[in-house]
Amino acid sequence: MLRIITDYGEARQELQRISDRNYHEHIEEKWALVREIIATVRKEGDRAVLAYTQKFDGQVIPPEKLKVSGSEIDAAYQQISPDLLSAIKLAAKKIEAFHQQRVPKSWVQFAEDNVVLGRRYTPVDRAGLYIPGGRASYPSTVLMNAIPAKVAQVPRIVMVTPPGKDGKINPAVLVAASEAGVTEIYRVGGAQAIAALAYGTETIPRVDVITGPGNIYVTLAKKEVYGRVGIDSLAGPSEVLVIADHTANPVYVAVDLLAQAEHDPMAAAILITTSPNLAQQVQSEVEKQLEHHPRRTLTEKAIAHYGLIIVTESLQQAAELSNLFAPEHLQLEVESPWELLEHIRHAGAIFMGSSSPEAVGDYLAGPNHTLPTSGAARYASALGVETFMKYSSLIEYTPVALQKVSKAIVDLAMAEGLPSHADSVKYRIKPPEKDN
Repeated sequence: MLRIITDYGEARQELQRISDRNYHEHIEEKWALVREIIATVRKEGDRAVLAYTQKFDGQVIPPEKLKVSGSEIDAAYQQISPDLLSAIKLAAKKIEAFHQQRVPKSWVQFAEDNVVLGRRYTPVDRAGLYIPGGRASYPSTVLMNAIPAKVAQVPRIVMVTPPGKDGKINPAVLVAASEAGVTEIYRVGGAQAIAALAYGTETIPRVDVITGPGNIYVTLAKKEVYGRVGIDSLAGPSEVLVIADHTANPVYVAVDLLAQAEHDPMAAAILITTSPNLAQQVQSEVEKQLEHHPRRTLTEKAIAHYGLIIVTESLQQAAELSNLFAPEHLQLEVESPWELLEHIRHAGAIFMGSSSPEAVGDYLAGPNHTLPTSGAARYASALGVETFMKYSSLIEYTPVALQKVSKAIVDLAMAEGLPSHADSVKYRIKPPEKDN
């Protein structure tokens, strides 16, 4: 059952506990295993990837089957319903339209003395996408990770995903990958997949950036290879925080909490409300909706450990607690969501009003659903086109411009004890005399 808390101090402590839930016991053992996997894959390549896939996933994948063939992708289109194909195409269209508006533009500016300054944006050469499997298939995650890379014009988009028990990949995932512009797909998951993307194997190419969520082993592997490659974020378990007042519909709030809890037994589902009556109604409604829930056992576990209802004295206090938690998903189910928005500083995605459930953003609104978790929204943002691009600074000085700033540069260089830095300017202003 969802607990109800009315004490502000206790609420702060509980929110911190939930935020830190990914750093549970035995983390050092997991670190050791992840490092072993990465080192072995780096040394043995495909052999290690296949061995770990058999060990952890129980899948014996022949080397020639590691890469998904074009015929498998073609067959996948015949294996999904026309309605699902239409939904995937619609979502892809909306996601691409949104991200097309976010492409960074190269620019230059011309200052006095014909000084030119600017930035030049270019995509990475290879992007690696990790798409989780296991409990469910996620074609939406494929779209959200691949389409920004496609819009950024990344030449090579490489996807890895664990196969099912039959050694195959869900056809909806394959179709989504095809529609989103993925150039190659490999049936491998876990830390070994991250290692393969970071260092390359005989079959799987080394990439420049790795994105996509995964379990604790995938997250630790991404953290371990960061520096060798770029990463989007260190994704923790998913979370939603709903701020609701007396006008909120308890049925809507309850199903929104369950929509997050059904993801994972470590998913967090939190309600902060100014209405004690609503708190009681939502508590009862969650129990009611759980009675015949297809994922009841998993969802109940999440609710029991990381579900919470907090009753506050004001929406201002609710906003303060939300900012403390910095949720991945924030739903404002209040009478005046745009007024409350002025008090919100930290959230991965914000859903305004009762007709904007998180599912809209998860699937096809357009903004990315790969979001910062575990409080990272304090400093991080959603995955986007920028994740797959980098910029180079552009600097051009004329002789006249260099002459004007030369003394300041020389003074700074000498203050730092770097005489050749100073000489690189002085020689251009007054070349050294040649020896006879």
